[in-house]
Amino acid sequence: MLITQISSYKNMENLSIGTLVDHDRYGEGVIGKVNMTNYEIYFANGGKVSIPKSSDELNVLTEPEEASPSINIDLEQVKDLFNSMLDEKGLLSEHVEMAEKWEGGTLNMVSGREGVQGKEVPIDIFFHKIVMVRDRLRVLEQNINSNNSLSDQEKVNLQQYITKAYGSLTTFNILFEDKEQYFKGSSIK
Repeated sequence: MLITQISSYKNMENLSIGTLVDHDRYGEGVIGKVNMTNYEIYFANGGKVSIPKSSDELNVLTEPEEASPSINIDLEQVKDLFNSMLDEKGLLSEHVEMAEKWEGGTLNMVSGREGVQGKEVPIDIFFHKIVMVRDRLRVLEQNINSNNSLSDQEKVNLQQYITKAYGSLTTFNILFEDKEQYFKGSSIK
């Protein structure tokens, strides 16, 4: 496969949907949308990123002619591909259901001081943030386990902190529909 700097094209601002590109920070990606000034590119390591057409940070892995406009690219297929890649790397968030009894509810935080205004947060937003924390802990756990520069003892020591974080979050188990999704004081698989 011929790798060519995007800036070497005469029509560097006329790449088409489906062109395979490489970026130093995000890795390989596929142009999914083209607008007046930017390419919307779906990267395995960065998700959807908008990059200016004039950027010199891209390498084209397939020439625009190879990414023929006659090929019908289904956006759902592109999404499926990236979901598969993100899942493989442990970066895809799992869909987690909130317990039905909390739907439409709010979390009311009341200050212990008089005259200080409280805060009301829709419980589904709060639940989403709790799930995001869990997802980030899982990614951290996977990164620790796959890190070749850490010794086994260092990995065990770091894992203990993650286990304690899971344990601290057990208070929020009441929000989950499925008990399989509960936080546990040991690593969640």
